[in-house]
Amino acid sequence: MNAEPGRARGQGESRGPRPPEGEPAPSAPRRAPEGPAGRKYAVEEVNRALVAVAGRPRTVLDVGCGIGLNGAAVKRTGARVTGIEIAPGSLARAGEALDEILAADITSDAAVREALGDRRFDLLLFADVLEHTADPLAVLCRFLPHLEEDGHVIVSVPNVAAWTVRLGLLAGRFDYEPSGILDDSHLRFFTRASAIGLVERAGLEVLRVEQNPMLVRAAKGLILRGVGAGEDPTDLARSLPYKAYQALVRPLEDVVAGRAPGLLAFQHVIVARKPPRPRRMKLTIGMLTMDEEESVGAMIGEIRKVAPDAEILCVDSSTRDRTPEIAAGLGARVLRQVPPRGHGPAMELLMYSAAARSELLIYLDCDFTYPAEDIPVLRRLVEEGGADVVNCARTRTRPAAMPVPNYLANRAFAAMAHAMHGIPTSDVHSGMRAYRCSVIRAFDFDGEGDALPIDTLLFPAKCGYRVVEMPIDYNERVGTSKLRKLAGTVWTMIRLLRALPVGDRLGDRYERR
Repeated sequence: MNAEPGRARGQGESRGPRPPEGEPAPSAPRRAPEGPAGRKYAVEEVNRALVAVAGRPRTVLDVGCGIGLNGAAVKRTGARVTGIEIAPGSLARAGEALDEILAADITSDAAVREALGDRRFDLLLFADVLEHTADPLAVLCRFLPHLEEDGHVIVSVPNVAAWTVRLGLLAGRFDYEPSGILDDSHLRFFTRASAIGLVERAGLEVLRVEQNPMLVRAAKGLILRGVGAGEDPTDLARSLPYKAYQALVRPLEDVVAGRAPGLLAFQHVIVARKPPRPRRMKLTIGMLTMDEEESVGAMIGEIRKVAPDAEILCVDSSTRDRTPEIAAGLGARVLRQVPPRGHGPAMELLMYSAAARSELLIYLDCDFTYPAEDIPVLRRLVEEGGADVVNCARTRTRPAAMPVPNYLANRAFAAMAHAMHGIPTSDVHSGMRAYRCSVIRAFDFDGEGDALPIDTLLFPAKCGYRVVEMPIDYNERVGTSKLRKLAGTVWTMIRLLRALPVGDRLGDRYERR
């Protein structure tokens, strides 16, 4: 707790104490002083809020990666992580933790161009590095050409308006320290508003702002004297007391700090993205199939009529018929999930498999209940209309093909989502939706259990993405229903509750058509 989580070291602009917000930098750079064993910081830890919002990107550039703690945590989601760092003491350890490490000065256009060439990444991480630079905006903008279309940026900066700093100012103190918010190598200081303003001035669209709390951390001096920091700066983060704190105390801190982040945050963590632009996108049409022999061939034929350029992806759990052979014979990509694990794991596999190689996913059931002829409408809403998610609502009025109990249950669940989360949806369980694939990769959806469509609708709607809901027809199915009513009901309630801490309550970018 004596250093900012996973922060970068020695970026070539680490100079002496810096007055808040906007004072000119000293002309001669100097490296931050190092303590015993050649290190400046007694404790280094993962930036928990930053890692929690990283999702499942394919490729990550960790700018000023330090010893690679944050990049290594994101790497565990399956991402390929490249770190860029200049401090010699950090390069070796980062090289062991990440897939690739580049030695380059992030304050130099030429050095960054030489290191990266024309490479692009799904996600850029700036984990407590911008405050160490004389021109944070220039550093941020320098890396944006290396961001994929619709790609995301996560910026973490210390909060100079935290209650501990405010109390110090009331007492007439603004004293630099070896680490923390008033680290003696910080050149810039940020409040929540000025950090958001920095990201927006770079031309990025801010989606959400999270925080690491400044509550237990305020007692860091007492804690370090009590437990000791150890020889390795990561020792404390691996200790049992620290793990118990993260499991038992930290969740409560997050709730409290979320009520007044400007005062109670240690760091502000900003999730932003390159604004979407109208363009033709690489499309995948996805279906979950399970013993659909009588419909799968005709369904693929209908899809080919309206989206001849799309890849068709089937996640198949068939055990009694030739569904996967028929689909593969018609040119579909088939991923087998046998023995069947249920709807949630199958949908998770479908979404992330599509997001790994496409820009747009539209999925629907294979039983003709959802109209394939609406696929071009969904595609235009994303490609030309700027939607991130299109939710196809079956239940604005009761369709003749849906039994009354099912209709009433669906409307009740939608009303609960509206009351609990502020999302004015009329269908939380729709089996036909369109997703910008960068949005899928922005989250780490857990498919275990049923009712995953709750998460995949509410999470984007509450985290700043544009969700459009459009009514569709719902038709008689071909074949038999695989719906597990009791399990679906239980999991719907679980997911509605688990989504409460995610994002903001009101989905002001949820549009009903």
